[in-house]
Amino acid sequence: MRLGFLASYNGSSMQAILRAIDTGRLAAEAAVAISNNPDAGALSAAKQAGIPAFCLNAKRCGGEEAVDGEIVRVLQAHQVDYVVLSGYMKRIGKRTLEQFPERILNVHPSLLPAFGGPGMYGMRVHTAVLESGATETGATVHLVDELYDNGRILAQTRVPVLPSDTPDSLRMRVAATEGELYIQVLQQLIQAP
Repeated sequence: MRLGFLASYNGSSMQAILRAIDTGRLAAEAAVAISNNPDAGALSAAKQAGIPAFCLNAKRCGGEEAVDGEIVRVLQAHQVDYVVLSGYMKRIGKRTLEQFPERILNVHPSLLPAFGGPGMYGMRVHTAVLESGATETGATVHLVDELYDNGRILAQTRVPVLPSDTPDSLRMRVAATEGELYIQVLQQLIQAP
């Protein structure tokens, strides 16, 4: 299974997956990494691992439609089977969705459908969880479709909300589960007939 990664920042889930591939725990190949952010730590991590890395954004490509087409071109040129989002903060374009149906994965820092949808990302999710009084949260790996946090759920992991939690402490505990959850989902996809 050849994986293409899209990340906007550090790509911590991507890095967990790369470690699992490197140690032989995950029978996959990291084919390419793409970021909209030229300063993304994910691009540095990919280059350090010897993985082709590209910065593709609307400014460099000439608009959102053009960047969507370029993402498809790069993913196809690197023969990607599955696209893995690791903190990618841009909406996935129509052409990318059409070229990789049911093959784009995302991890979201809550138990979807709770605390998902437009505007629910990063610290906003953890703040909303705490404000709601929820006693547990977690992470969800799901398929990506044209709506935010809407695609079919593939797996979830649960994380208790502690009375002492702040949005940052909760974020750190949820984030610590995301890479492992992704690895489990990818192992299941590899083993599927």
